[in-house]
Amino acid sequence: MTRAAARGAGRRARGFTLLEVLVALAVVAIGLLAVIESAGRAADNAAYLRERTLAQWVALNRATELQLEPEWPATGTARGVARMAAREWHWTTRIESTPDPDVRRLEVEVRGDEEADAPLARVVAFLGRPS
Repeated sequence: MTRAAARGAGRRARGFTLLEVLVALAVVAIGLLAVIESAGRAADNAAYLRERTLAQWVALNRATELQLEPEWPATGTARGVARMAAREWHWTTRIESTPDPDVRRLEVEVRGDEEADAPLARVVAFLGRPS
């Protein structure tokens, strides 16, 4: 083997082939896609949890308002809108009788949209007759 041939053989052994580079890029691209998709899901979950937390606060506020009223609320259903975090929340309260005549059951549901089927938050509490 000549010196030139020996030098050429040494050069080929040091580098990567085009096929190896393409395979490596494909593996990196697939990995990056998975990371991007995971980050997107995490952002969606964070937004959903923020919305549910705010709805829960609205429901708890409404239940507390009814518990603090001096008059005992009548049984029935009421609807209204509360404002929190620069947004409107639609609440529904249901007050029902219980076997104890001095206690009423209160259920508050909160939706982000008035037409939404499922509530984002639901709180159940009991109201005692004021003395």
